[in-house]
Amino acid sequence: MGVEVNPAVPPSGMGCVECDAVGGWWFHLRRCAACGHVGCCDDSLARHASAHWRDTGHPIIRSFEPGEDWFWDYRTADYYEGPELVGPQNHPEDDPVPGPRGRVPADWLEQLQRRTD
Repeated sequence: MGVEVNPAVPPSGMGCVECDAVGGWWFHLRRCAACGHVGCCDDSLARHASAHWRDTGHPIIRSFEPGEDWFWDYRTADYYEGPELVGPQNHPEDDPVPGPRGRVPADWLEQLQRRTD
């Protein structure tokens, strides 16, 4: 199964790796507890954090939002009691939600509401 949590691995960046690569935007960010990959949450259009789990088998994420320190286990669909991870613990507090600044469309909420599952 491999390492589920590696507290020594830093986050991959301050935004969703895949959204940044294509100039996209996200609602909230999640950090893989095994490899540090930062992806967008399932409330975002692209859902890169859960796609990362499906692609890699890394089941544990931690919120990458300021003021949030919870972990989630995709396998059990429940919270997980995880250790302190190496910093930074979240994206910069002055980054907007949704983000990133300058890439969020004016109709972002409507786009999220229209999203089909």
